[in-house]
Amino acid sequence: MFDKILIANRGEIACRVIDTCRRLGVKTVAVYSQADVDARHVAMADEAVLIGPAASSLSYLDIAKVVQAAQDTGAQAVHPGYGFLSENPDFVEALDKAGVTFIGPSAQAIRAMGLKDAAKARMVKAGVPVVPGYHGESQDPGKLEAEAAQIGYPVLIKAVAGGGGRGMRLVEAPRDFEEALESARIEALGAFGNGDVLIEKYIQHPRHIEVQVFGDGTRAVHLFERDCSLQRRHQKVIEEAPAPGMTAEVRAAMGEAAVKAAEAIGYKGAGTVEFIVDGAGGLRPDGFWFMEMNTRLQVEHPVSEEITGIDLVEWQLRVASGEPLPAQQNDLRITGHAMEARLYAEDVPAGFLPATGRLERLVFGPGRVDTGVREGDTISPHYDPMIAKLTCHGATRAEARAALAEGLAATQVAGVVTNLGFLGRLIDHAAFRSGDVETGLIARDLEALTAPCETPELLALAALAALGLNAPAPGEGFALWEPLGWPVALLRGEARIEGRVSALGGGAYRVEIGGADLRAERAASGWRVEGRSMTAEAELIAGRVHLFGAEPMVFDLPDPLAAGAEAAGEGALLAPMPGVVRSLHVRKGEAVRAGDRLAVMEAMKMEHVMRAPHDGVVAELGVAAGDQLEAGALIVRIEAEA
Repeated sequence: MFDKILIANRGEIACRVIDTCRRLGVKTVAVYSQADVDARHVAMADEAVLIGPAASSLSYLDIAKVVQAAQDTGAQAVHPGYGFLSENPDFVEALDKAGVTFIGPSAQAIRAMGLKDAAKARMVKAGVPVVPGYHGESQDPGKLEAEAAQIGYPVLIKAVAGGGGRGMRLVEAPRDFEEALESARIEALGAFGNGDVLIEKYIQHPRHIEVQVFGDGTRAVHLFERDCSLQRRHQKVIEEAPAPGMTAEVRAAMGEAAVKAAEAIGYKGAGTVEFIVDGAGGLRPDGFWFMEMNTRLQVEHPVSEEITGIDLVEWQLRVASGEPLPAQQNDLRITGHAMEARLYAEDVPAGFLPATGRLERLVFGPGRVDTGVREGDTISPHYDPMIAKLTCHGATRAEARAALAEGLAATQVAGVVTNLGFLGRLIDHAAFRSGDVETGLIARDLEALTAPCETPELLALAALAALGLNAPAPGEGFALWEPLGWPVALLRGEARIEGRVSALGGGAYRVEIGGADLRAERAASGWRVEGRSMTAEAELIAGRVHLFGAEPMVFDLPDPLAAGAEAAGEGALLAPMPGVVRSLHVRKGEAVRAGDRLAVMEAMKMEHVMRAPHDGVVAELGVAAGDQLEAGALIVRIEAEA
């Protein structure tokens, strides 16, 4: 076993490798960019080396810098994680030349699977089934169009050097082929520096099932399959093992094919053989075809670890250090079922656009959590916006799904937009519950999966939090002549939700919102709405209302300064919400200029500076320092100069 290794990666995979190394007593060296100086993986490692600025091309992708860091720190081996340099044969050769072990396959094995067309030709020779298609060298548009017609539409145009859905186009009719080909080539050239493509038959009801393999350079074993069919924009969202509907016969056939693929290239280490599977009418031994091989550890490897009880990173370290394969095929067993959800900082309704921001709150629910961030960290624009992977195990698929649902519902993220609500709705989808999964499910039902459930009860919780009413206050609800009441407004995108909250005394409130008139009562365990205990909860964090629970949502609040400025345009500056006047900075009769500070008001645990919207003279002061105001109360009236 190695004494010290360097991890040529960042984020959750670097932290995950460090966890295993700690258990085995192996020292670790982290590398980091200037953007990651305070990152979790840097804090966890025994040593850390700065290798460049934030740009990946100048840090994590700089082969010379990573190799030099390994040599300078005395690391005996390098674990590449996934992404970055993990499938770069030039990196492997540079390490070999420096006398440092690469924890993974040989450069030759990586190259053998690096180009999809060459890899499929090799698989045909090895007896592995491949999707009908054209994988030849000719890139003449007429030749490619003729091959597509012979294969039969619909077809997929795929970049030979592609991955992650880039350089891939679905063509459903001959008239669309020329335009799709040009588009795929341009994207492939920009992403991979190689515009060559191949043509494949498009499977109408496709499932994405992959097999985890592990080799020692001569022989290989498989650690069963994972279903990764739930994808958006060709990126995986939910993974599970074993695959729903899998039979012993099909598993044996797929496992045998995956092992053939690995042994055909003398594969060493952890790898994944990906198959496209025809899901129409159930799985069958002749209904799967080789797609590609990922010559590295996969993002979704935790589900395989959960059902086999095997630490794949430990296996990687042992085999790379010269030990034999830790197990024979007959030693491996499946126990139970596991599911993994990828929690991303992304705006789902906006098309899964990556999001950035500071993690004001980060609390994970029960289950295995693989993460590279902590509460208070910032999701930057420089790298993948994954926050964490949550993996849950159960005796059955239903139990694993229920555990994942519980884990997601108990997870709390504030400060950045996430796909948390989308994940919860996805695993509750009727087709997913039944195991009827295929790669088109998300795109087909995207509208329903991205539409939040804004029930009046949940809006009531948000309104109470917006007004700072979650905790009791002295004299709560006391008024001389009529119940205290406050208007409230919640913003969700362009939508504005108006309501009103009235104090009834004793921790009870009337909430009129979302077309409903509800009674909310504060209890020891949280709010009760219409007599029903609420499992969800809402909190005001950094000026936004976050709703946590089975349906996480975020509401912005109207800008009080904008509201005040609008009112001041008519000569009066009004309190935009209930609050306390902390200080006054003008006197009656005083001349003011646009932008001058008039007063400071505290509301919603934040200070709001009220400024003059235009030049004029203070005609009236409606408040004094220390006054408690209701929304709409006059603060200052300004008369324009004559």
